[in-house]
Amino acid sequence: MTPTEEATAKKNSDTRALTGLITGLIIFASIYIGGFVFAAVVGIFVFFALKEYVKILQCKGFQPSFRISLFVAFLLFLSSVAHRNDLFPLVIIFGVILSFCAVLFKLRQPYIANVATTVFGFILCWLPTHVYLVRGLGAPGKGFLTLCNHNAGLGYLIMMFFTVLATDICAFFVGRKFGKHQLSPEVSPKKSIEGAIGGSVAAIIIAVFFGYVLEIPLWKSFLGGVLITFFAQIGDLSESLLKRDAGVKDSGNSLPGHGGFLDRADSYILSAPVAYYFFKCIVMGDWTFFDSIQRALANVGLM
Repeated sequence: MTPTEEATAKKNSDTRALTGLITGLIIFASIYIGGFVFAAVVGIFVFFALKEYVKILQCKGFQPSFRISLFVAFLLFLSSVAHRNDLFPLVIIFGVILSFCAVLFKLRQPYIANVATTVFGFILCWLPTHVYLVRGLGAPGKGFLTLCNHNAGLGYLIMMFFTVLATDICAFFVGRKFGKHQLSPEVSPKKSIEGAIGGSVAAIIIAVFFGYVLEIPLWKSFLGGVLITFFAQIGDLSESLLKRDAGVKDSGNSLPGHGGFLDRADSYILSAPVAYYFFKCIVMGDWTFFDSIQRALANVGLM
């Protein structure tokens, strides 16, 4: 490596570290404050993530509607803020109808692909917003207006973030040092099976540690670590699949040295909703979700 290349590499590394530090401070400060402050940070993510998503899909020749995706994702997030999860199906149906109408009246080619990519866009960028729902677990009163509330969700969200962080960091370093077998050659050639295992082990250890601090039974914290790290890595690969299919390296350049918002949040696309239902149903013992499944099975004569 020439002196010029070394200087460039050092500058990029410094930029990446500074961006990571600033972003991390903003995220953890907003998590601690909670309420509408955290909601605003999550909302900003949705906006930029959707912009990046639309640009990625345009590279494939599709024309998903940014306005419709943003509007529907915003409605879904408002439902989350209001703790009205029962509105999710209604909003999604409304979004599907809007997506069809946009194509029917604008008549953009290819028709079906634009409907599908619009619907996929608002669902994809809404899923990580479950971090707000995790933060609100166990919050009494008006959670949206209450700031710095030390409810159970604060501990659960910190546990989740550090579990995902351990997954990403350890998978990178273990994979770089010991990686020999590619995890998904066609999607992400640089990721290895060894790295995935290393990241998973570290994540489970972190989850068990935080589970002990939060007085979560060992088997539950172990299970939480397994679920969070598994779906974090699947989410990472899913976003890589999206970029590789579109022929782009990063989802954007909004975060110097880190790419775009989707690049930094890919691990939360699937792990956030899984973590929310895990903490809500398994840790907190809210069996409403499982009762609904049981009633549904009973209604069709399977129970």
